[in-house]
Amino acid sequence: MLFGRFVVDSKSRAGTAYAVTDRRVVIVSGTLSRSVKTLPLRTLSELTLDEKNDGSGTITFGPANPLLMFGGGAGWPGTRRYQPPAFEFIARAKEVHQRIREAQRALDPKAG
Repeated sequence: MLFGRFVVDSKSRAGTAYAVTDRRVVIVSGTLSRSVKTLPLRTLSELTLDEKNDGSGTITFGPANPLLMFGGGAGWPGTRRYQPPAFEFIARAKEVHQRIREAQRALDPKAG
């Protein structure tokens, strides 16, 4: 059962694509059916960058669910719906994070 979880998770990630435009971030996911999630850059107030030594990492959009942070089932099937949207396990995560911040500043130059 535990092994199957990793297979499903791997297949799910293989069918996921991420994009950053001048106005939003986009997450397209799904293997059997497609799901498209768009988040306007203007309303993204909290971005979290978790970077590994090789430069890959995850950018999370919004606060983490406190129940999942303290061992409440994070990573188990069915808990993804309680997690904020994220660009997961991407290459050059810091560079992508900086591009998102730059795009946000371009929308509101007074925000700094």
